[in-house]
Amino acid sequence: MSITYTLFVTFFTFSGVLAQEAKTYKIRTVAFYNLENLFDTVNDSLTFDDDRTPDGKDNWTIERYNHKIYNMSKVLSEIGNPDTQTSPDIIGLCELENRQVVEDLINHPHLREKDYGIIHYDSPDERGIDVALLYKKEAFLPTSFVSLRLLLTNENDYRDYTRDQLVVSGILDGEEMHFIVNHWPSRSGGEARSKPNRIEAARLNKRIIDSISELSPKAKIISMGDLNDDPIDDSLKKILKTKGKVADLENSDLYNPMEILYKKGIGSLAYRDRWNLFDQIYFTANIVQELPDQYRFWKAGVYSPSYLIDKKGQYKGYPLRTYAGGNYIGGYSDHFPVYIHLIKAVD
Repeated sequence: MSITYTLFVTFFTFSGVLAQEAKTYKIRTVAFYNLENLFDTVNDSLTFDDDRTPDGKDNWTIERYNHKIYNMSKVLSEIGNPDTQTSPDIIGLCELENRQVVEDLINHPHLREKDYGIIHYDSPDERGIDVALLYKKEAFLPTSFVSLRLLLTNENDYRDYTRDQLVVSGILDGEEMHFIVNHWPSRSGGEARSKPNRIEAARLNKRIIDSISELSPKAKIISMGDLNDDPIDDSLKKILKTKGKVADLENSDLYNPMEILYKKGIGSLAYRDRWNLFDQIYFTANIVQELPDQYRFWKAGVYSPSYLIDKKGQYKGYPLRTYAGGNYIGGYSDHFPVYIHLIKAVD
């Protein structure tokens, strides 16, 4: 279903001039959501998934799994809905165990009628968690996709297995678009100690973006994911060289609208009473430009309705997660989803 609205859209031009106009626009939503350990109940002998089994530490039963599918599909069906009256057109996902859990997700009644397609590869991550991309078949036609390895070694020079970066190219309403889905290495062991791994993830991401741009200089590229870094950290600012102000953009730059949100104190997850915005969506500067018959960036947000927020206890105000303090509470995720709206003027 294609949604059109007559909007008063406020935006910045490249010169930094504020402009407002009333036009009819088609809106497409790109979202990302960390599903917080969406595992099935089957013990996979090749990965460390033992906790998320009926006999494991988490007592992960089929009833709890089905409740998790219900919760995740509900959230996905509502991201960006106040502006579009529908679910996102493109969704990046992380912390999912395999293709089957994604199939269960899109076949839930919350999402079934949206007719999503799935692009997924198994990553070599030790816990068996992957990334994936969902797309509405009526909006997006994939033309190529590949999963690229992030090769890391630990202090003993052994391979440190982590998530791949998923690259999907295709046609969005007749326009070429490229999407990259990320889940960068965690801060386990401390932010400083683990930082080199995220620097390497950023370098891989930059190589991917540069390669696409070299083949197609006008390519529109959107990268998204749980980066385990904030928008102001070195991986974003020094390696990818993202910019948070439209007025500072040059044609070859990457724009990160999450930087403005972060500086306003908006986060997607909380730890020790401090908000982080690890979940981000950033993209090539040409997506900010207004070009005839092409999509451009309108706005970004963190989706955090009241039902996704813990109302009591030690984690009051935090995202309402599935487990808290080792106890099952039947919530959603320890992350809020993030999204951007793309708009295109129509007659």
